[in-house]
Amino acid sequence: MDLRHLRYFLHVADEMHFGRAAQRLGISQPPLSKQIRALEDELGVRLFDRTSRRVRLTEAGRLFAPEARKALEQADKAAQIARLAHRAEIGRLGLGFTTSGPFVPLVARALHRFRQSYPDVELILREQGRDEQIEGVRTRQLDIGIVRDYRTPVLPAGMVAQCLQREEMILALPEDHRLARRAEPPRIADLEDEPLVLYGPPNGTGFTEHFFALCEEAGFVPKIAHEARSLATLLGLVAAGFGPTIIAQSMARLHVENVVHRSFAMPAPSSLWLIHNEELSPTGEAFRKTILEERASGRADSA
Repeated sequence: MDLRHLRYFLHVADEMHFGRAAQRLGISQPPLSKQIRALEDELGVRLFDRTSRRVRLTEAGRLFAPEARKALEQADKAAQIARLAHRAEIGRLGLGFTTSGPFVPLVARALHRFRQSYPDVELILREQGRDEQIEGVRTRQLDIGIVRDYRTPVLPAGMVAQCLQREEMILALPEDHRLARRAEPPRIADLEDEPLVLYGPPNGTGFTEHFFALCEEAGFVPKIAHEARSLATLLGLVAAGFGPTIIAQSMARLHVENVVHRSFAMPAPSSLWLIHNEELSPTGEAFRKTILEERASGRADSA
């Protein structure tokens, strides 16, 4: 059924006059009459009783009118929803992020700005490791992923990665630890035979790989005393004296009692990457644009 026929019908039903209805529609009367007849033929019923002196709705027309009005309202609503979704003003955004992601000012600013700019978009946030996010983006459970990797992430076909920022890995250790008290900055080699607390899989994927590669360059295999799945557990174990850990510099903003932070003598860079499918949803594209604009603002993100 042509929606135009419904609009023509409702104009005539409101005016009870073909001439006035045609004038409101901006057409001449003969085409209007023809369209109403086409609608009646399609339905197989008469909607109007017409005489030379008056027009009135039949019983079928009287009952048809409110349903026709609802159909047009629903069609208009559907069209409006489609336009809003195209402009990313409604919908959902599936966003994955590494554990340290929310502590990176760039990410925090982008999230705040996105929520302010698109208040009706449902945000679905998932804290996941690198490999989980890659799979989530590949299967479109996530629109965007924010991962850590010391190199460009290896991604399936159809996905892209863009470096958001680079920052240093630093050592977080108990305040009474020998490396915390030493005047010289620590080196990776100083961690040989040192019991360490590290992220376990899957959260440590990427970050831990990088640290293991640095240890291999220094000629040793790190000794893992405990594995943690959450940031709170990781720093809690360090504070309790179970051993040092490696964190991104942005996480030094977290002040935990009995924990100190030391930069390495030689830089140990870590990179934060934005990953997504080549074809992004409108909400995904809106967030990508938001975070890249925040990055372009040039404000410092490292502690």
